[in-house]
Amino acid sequence: MSNEKASDVIGKRREKIAELKADGVNLFPNDFAADHTIGVIKDKIENEPDSLSEDGPRFSVAGRMMAINKFGKSSFIRFRDRTGQLQAYIRKDRVGSETYSLFKRLDVGDFVGMKGVMFTTKTGEWTLLASELKLLCKAVRPLPEKFHGLKDPEKRYRHRYLDLIMNNSTRDIFIKRSRIVQAIRNVLLNRDFLEVETPMMQPIPGGAEATPFITHHNVLGMDLYLRIAPELYLKRLVVGGFDRVFEINRNFRNEGVSTRHNPEFTMLEFYQAYATFKDLITLTQEMFREVSQEVTGSTSVEFQGNTIDFGGPWRCMPLLESLQEIGGVDSGLLNDREGLLGFASSKGITITKTDRIGKIITKLFDILVEPKLIQPTFITGYPVEVSPLSRRSDKNPDITERFELFIAGYEIANGFSELNDPEDQRDRFLQQVAEREAGNPEAHFMDEDYITALEYGMPPTAGEGIGIDRLTMLLTDSASIREVILFPHMKPADKGIH
Repeated sequence: MSNEKASDVIGKRREKIAELKADGVNLFPNDFAADHTIGVIKDKIENEPDSLSEDGPRFSVAGRMMAINKFGKSSFIRFRDRTGQLQAYIRKDRVGSETYSLFKRLDVGDFVGMKGVMFTTKTGEWTLLASELKLLCKAVRPLPEKFHGLKDPEKRYRHRYLDLIMNNSTRDIFIKRSRIVQAIRNVLLNRDFLEVETPMMQPIPGGAEATPFITHHNVLGMDLYLRIAPELYLKRLVVGGFDRVFEINRNFRNEGVSTRHNPEFTMLEFYQAYATFKDLITLTQEMFREVSQEVTGSTSVEFQGNTIDFGGPWRCMPLLESLQEIGGVDSGLLNDREGLLGFASSKGITITKTDRIGKIITKLFDILVEPKLIQPTFITGYPVEVSPLSRRSDKNPDITERFELFIAGYEIANGFSELNDPEDQRDRFLQQVAEREAGNPEAHFMDEDYITALEYGMPPTAGEGIGIDRLTMLLTDSASIREVILFPHMKPADKGIH
């Protein structure tokens, strides 16, 4: 619908609203009891076919009108509530002249409440035969045109309410997202984990390398940071004796916006005492299988042309091995910083010359290997310098007991055996502080209170973070993270919707 045409329709609706008000019509009443949903009505008919008759049960239902076909003294409408869509038949001789006269002045998009019995039309469609009809809310703006719907991604994201009204597929994604979160929660609760909440505003941001958002508390007279991760608070709880904890949390990182990133996103983080990263690898596979089966009915899902199999054994591969086998890096270069810089240059990959070898290796991995990891794959053996909170490997102190999980070219999870040596942790923080002072805004801050907590003793522990948004993308076959976040962040619009 063109802007000019839409403005004309809105103008006419405003005139109609003024006339209805002048006639004493309450456009926004709140006294109708919708005792049934469309889903309940359909279930009733499925189980009791005799309900389709003049002598059948009387239903009270409400919803938004999505289509109206008027035929003089009778009309058909299609209306929808949260459970589905249904047809209704409105006859003047059943609802009364006054009500029918009001109905004829209503528009697609208005909310109505109706009472009546169910019957089957000649075409076999279940239909509500209304004996009562009441306007519940008068819409001022018209819905997008029926046959064109709402397809423009920017309008869909910016005006998600319209997207939800017009597109069944969008509603299905967010219903499924809710089920995914609940299924994850059940997996952990069934394994004796305790769900907790930790601060979103923190005096020291920690738990990840990221640029935080900064705010200010007036009464306390101090700057606070929106959390980039709940990790250090959750591990404080392990110190306090909560051996198995998890949080489904909102995190905030002052980074770019893309099909994979939103500055506000949802993570699952969980910690298990007396466990190693290998235990979490096993738990992660169990979790994904259970969640996929619960939400999709299968342990295999289609994602952007690939069949992702959560059912079978998952590949587990050391980082350096993946660089050789998949990334095409010669084994002789893996301990040669200058050689790696030359290799990166030959591939057109920009590397900061001050980066240490661990960061060069992970940057090469991100570009040369990650996009090729389609089936679920655990990458292990990350360098210490890019893993400031991870426990060192007893066999090789240059790497950590850490894994990242990749599926369909996306990083989905990050887990490791936790560093619980306070002296080692202090040294790692100091190295991060040096990087921050050298100009890296994503490096960790020093957190003295966390060091103090470790000095009281944290048992051997493993922890993991899983991106809920990206997991939802996988299980709903959504190509962009914006498809699975109800209100993704966007630049301000120059103009409002018309």
